[in-house]
Amino acid sequence: MSDPFDLSKLFTRSDGTYVFARWNRPVAPVVFGVEDETIAVVKSALQAVTSLTGTPLAETDPELGSNMMWFFLRDWAELSDTPDLHRLIPELPTLVSRLQGADANQYRIFRFDAEGGIRACFVFVRMDEHMRDIPAETLALGQALQSILLWSDLAFIDVSPLAIVREGGPAVIRPEIADVVRVAYSAALPAAASDASHALRMQARLTAR
Repeated sequence: MSDPFDLSKLFTRSDGTYVFARWNRPVAPVVFGVEDETIAVVKSALQAVTSLTGTPLAETDPELGSNMMWFFLRDWAELSDTPDLHRLIPELPTLVSRLQGADANQYRIFRFDAEGGIRACFVFVRMDEHMRDIPAETLALGQALQSILLWSDLAFIDVSPLAIVREGGPAVIRPEIADVVRVAYSAALPAAASDASHALRMQARLTAR
């Protein structure tokens, strides 16, 4: 992240638009489709990420009950059988067809408040062969990181936001990415932005750090 152009790419989508959003409220997660020990791994990953933001984890969200829902699946068709999910995601039938057609193994949906900040996030992980090969701690940390900001769809295609410090050791968030997350949650910056000048403001704070 040595220059503003690089930083702006993290929030510039494939259609060329700059879109930034962060959480505007405490994160109240719930996890479906895994054993209790994996739920603990997800909560630990979320705590590691939210420690960068100052956004606390909460037991419940007063408006939604839970505002971050994780679903671990074997097949995308399972989403269609999840009770009441279509009420939260009206586009669910179309989404399931699209994910099946793309043979995707992960997807995230964000909802936003009146200010444009993140109001809710749905995290979907299909445990295909590739996902099963990833250590649970690494998988959870990566998904937590990608759920804490509205990153570009191109942000981490070339370089993972995680790194292995030592062979056989756990994955950690790359220091430069952790710094971006910290700066993104600066009280001096808005919860949402659609102008690339926002990236320059972030870059100035990164440089000051």
